[in-house]
Amino acid sequence: MLNGNHEATRRVLLTGGNGGIGIELIRVFAEGGYRVTFTHRPDDDSRRRALDLIERFRELRVDALPLDVGNRASHAELVERLVEPVDVLIHNAGVGTKTVERVASHPKAQDEAFFRVNALGPLWLTDDLLPAMRHHGRGKIVFVSSVDGGITHFPRFRAADGMSKAAVAFLGRQLAASLAYTGIDVFTVCPGATDTPMFQASTLRGLTAEQRQALESSLPGGRLIEAREIADLCFYLCRDEARILRGAVIDASLGLGVCPTVLS
Repeated sequence: MLNGNHEATRRVLLTGGNGGIGIELIRVFAEGGYRVTFTHRPDDDSRRRALDLIERFRELRVDALPLDVGNRASHAELVERLVEPVDVLIHNAGVGTKTVERVASHPKAQDEAFFRVNALGPLWLTDDLLPAMRHHGRGKIVFVSSVDGGITHFPRFRAADGMSKAAVAFLGRQLAASLAYTGIDVFTVCPGATDTPMFQASTLRGLTAEQRQALESSLPGGRLIEAREIADLCFYLCRDEARILRGAVIDASLGLGVCPTVLS
C-alpha cells in the first residue's frame, strides 16, 4: 500500500544485480535516492555475493531477493515477497554465449535457456508487475537487450543468443505501444562491447594483452564501454525529461551497432 513517503522513497526492482552492469545500477539508483531491490540466482555463491553487495551499500537502502529467471514458481515467490509497489523495473539479468554454460551443458538445453532467461523471464515479470503500475498510473520499465540481436547481428555469437535479445527488443516496442496512453514508460537499452564479466567470458578471456589492445583499438570509439555508462543511461531514462524517448530501442554501443564487422 502507498504511504505518504512513497514519492521520496521510490522503489526500483532490478534483476541480475550481481553482475557488472547490475552492480553499477544498484549504485546509481541507490545514490539517486531510490530504495533498491535486486535479484540474484538462488544458489549459495550468488547469495553470498548478494550479501556482500548489501554490505558494500549498507549506508544506502539496498536489499536482495532470490530469483531463478524464467522459472514460473520462482517468479511467483518473488512477487509474493514484494511488499511495496515497484516504480521502476529494470530487466538486467541475462545469459550470453559463454555464460549460458553455467545454466545448461547440452547445446539444445542452452538454446532453451537463452529464451527462458533473456526473453520469457522479462515477459513474465513485467506481466506480474504491470497491474500495480496501471493502478497507480505511473511506472518505468527498462529492458537491457544487446547490440547483438537488439540492433544488428554478429555471426560469431550463438544464434539463440541474438534471437533472444531480439525478442527483448520486440517486447519493449510492443509494450511501449500498448502502454502509449498510460503513465508507464518503456525503454530498451542495447549495450555494445561493455567491460563486464559476460563480455570478458565471450570475447576477452584468452586474449593476450596485445590482442586485447588491438581489439579495443578496432572498436568504434577505440575503447570498451564502462558498465557505469550503461547504468547512468538507465538512470536518465527514468527521469521525467526522458519521456520523449518512450518506446525507444537505444543503440548504446559507441557506434558498434552501425559498424558490426569489426567483431567479425
